[in-house]
Amino acid sequence: MAEEPKPLNYIPEVILKKRRNNEEWAIRRKQQLEQRVRKSKRDNFVIKKPEQFIREYRDRELDLIQMKHRAKRKKHALLTPESKLLFILRIGGKTDMHMKTRKILYSLGLRKIFSGVFVKANERMMGILQSVEPYVTYGYPNLKNVRDLIYKKGLAKVNRQIVPLTDNNIIEQTLGKYGILCMEDIVNEIATVGPHFKEVTRFLCPFKLNKPDKALHGKKKPYKDGGDAGNREDQINELISKMN
Repeated sequence: MAEEPKPLNYIPEVILKKRRNNEEWAIRRKQQLEQRVRKSKRDNFVIKKPEQFIREYRDRELDLIQMKHRAKRKKHALLTPESKLLFILRIGGKTDMHMKTRKILYSLGLRKIFSGVFVKANERMMGILQSVEPYVTYGYPNLKNVRDLIYKKGLAKVNRQIVPLTDNNIIEQTLGKYGILCMEDIVNEIATVGPHFKEVTRFLCPFKLNKPDKALHGKKKPYKDGGDAGNREDQINELISKMN
């Protein structure tokens, strides 16, 4: 006895058209992204003239000489000894920066412009900041800005991966042995420069702040002379609020 033919699966024409449109859209989207990547590479590719290489080399050598002079100057005393906490923000430094200057900024965790870190205020740190002063601005953050930075921009390094601070379990697993179990514990440890300040700052990634509406000039002038670089003392809070 012959088997009865099985009925064919019927797919409505509307669905077929929708599938075709989605496939066409996906292909167009992929082509647009590829074109954007190619254009970006073309735009970023600039052939430098020999004069540019010479000028950049001279700028870097001049930066090294100036850094050595700054290091020999008398160290700035802490203007607010009661504040043990500093927030450092990188505001400059590209091709005109010597390798030694770059190395100091990298050791502070400041690999990118407009990145910031919390550090303990002491004589050694003030000496380091003095040597790279044209490229950073710093000051004494208040509790509100410490909390806002951690809650809004806080990222952590866990098992060589960067994760947002959205789960207190991550904090407890990493810092629980120090009695730090949640976001507020981190805020308190940073703001008071507690006994486990070093462990907490290592746990946190550098903060990536927004580009300010008004451009910041690194080398132009120190803050005390109307520029942007150097020690802002308590005025750093105004800048953090604008860029957070």
